[in-house]
Amino acid sequence: SLFAKENLSRMDERQLNLYDRLINEPSNDWDIYYWATEAKPAPAVFENEVLAMLREFAKNKKREQRLRQPDLEYLFEPPR
Repeated sequence: SLFAKENLSRMDERQLNLYDRLINEPSNDWDIYYWATEAKPAPAVFENEVLAMLREFAKNKKREQRLRQPDLEYLFEPPR
């Protein structure tokens, strides 16, 4: 996702673990969407700085066009 492309390389190990838990533990991806857009409250276990970052990203304050997912080449770029 665009969020991953923009943020994963800057996250420390603890944040990466929180991110991994957020994207893998909920049984329904729609739950993550609702939590990120604040349509529904997130369970306390997922209320952390990574979800806060995702919420800020979802607000799209710069009004960027996000019409397609990024190419996966970014996964193979050296960390910054």
